[in-house]
Amino acid sequence: MTDLTRRTLLASAAAAPLAGLAAAPAGAGAPMKGASFARHRRFMIGDFEVTTILGGTVPREDPQSIFGMNISEDEFGAVSEANFLSAEQVQFFFTPTLVNTGSELVLFDTGLNAEATVGALQGAGYEADQVDIVVLTHMHGDHIGGMMNEGAPTFANARYATGQMEWDHWSGAENEGFEKNVRPVAEMTTFLGDGDDVVTGITGMAAFGHTPGHMVYRIESAGKGLAIFADLANHPVWSLARPDWEVRFDMDKEAAAAARRNVLGMLAADRIPAIGYHMPFPAVGYVAEGSGDAEFRWVPEAGQLMG
Repeated sequence: MTDLTRRTLLASAAAAPLAGLAAAPAGAGAPMKGASFARHRRFMIGDFEVTTILGGTVPREDPQSIFGMNISEDEFGAVSEANFLSAEQVQFFFTPTLVNTGSELVLFDTGLNAEATVGALQGAGYEADQVDIVVLTHMHGDHIGGMMNEGAPTFANARYATGQMEWDHWSGAENEGFEKNVRPVAEMTTFLGDGDDVVTGITGMAAFGHTPGHMVYRIESAGKGLAIFADLANHPVWSLARPDWEVRFDMDKEAAAAARRNVLGMLAADRIPAIGYHMPFPAVGYVAEGSGDAEFRWVPEAGQLMG
C-alpha cells in the first residue's frame, strides 16, 4: 500500500465520525438565561478591604430632564451620540460601599431599601449585623432608604456618622424620609465637619451643593488612597465630564458645579482610584483631565486593583 493510499484511508476514517455527527438530528438548544450582572467588586487599598455592592439598578426615560438641563437639546444629543449613549433613556446604578479596616466594617450609604441592600450585602458575604459604622454621605432617599427594616434599625449593631450641616438641614426640613429612617438613630450618630475622621484612615471632605451638607470621603491606608465621592457627579459623561451641566437633583446647582470641579481636579491630580455611587457598576475608576468640551474623563478600573 502506498503512502498516498494510507493517508487517504486515515483521512476517511477520521472524517467518518464527524460525518455521522453532522447527519444526526439537532438536539434542543440551551435555554436562555436572561440578563445578569455581577453584584459586588472587592479589592484592597493598602491594608483596607473595599467592596462595592450593587444595591439596585433602574432605567429612567428622558435623561435630559435630569442631566444637562441648562444646555440645548441638540448639544445634549450630539454629546450622547458621540459617547454611545441614548438620549432617550439612562440606566441608574445605586452602589453602597463597604470598607473593612480590619477592626471596623464601615458601610457608606444604605441604598434604596433594606431588602435590596441586605441582599446585596449577603451576596458579598456579609450580614447586616456585622456592620460597625454606617456613614451617610447625604440624606437623599436612595442613600437612607435601607436604614430601617420594619421599624427597627437594619444594622442592629452599628453606630452612625454623617455631616453636621447635612443633619442640621434635614432635621429642620419636615422630610418624611428623614423622620422615618434617620432621626430614630440620632442618639447613635456622630456629626462630622470638613476634615474630621470617621475612624483613622477615613476622612470626610465638604463637597456641598448636591445637598447642603453633602460630603465625600478620603480613604488612606499603607500609603494608598481612594475617594468615595457619592453624588458629587451622577453620570460619567453628562455630569462628571462636564461639571457645569446642571443636574436636577443638585439642590444648589452653582455650588454643586464648583464642588465637582474642585474634587474632580484633586482626583485627577492625585491619580487615586475613586468610587461614585451612581457610576456604572462596579462604580470604580479614575478621574483624568478631559479634552475638547469635556473637562474631565471617567476611566473605569481595568484590573489595576486586582493585585
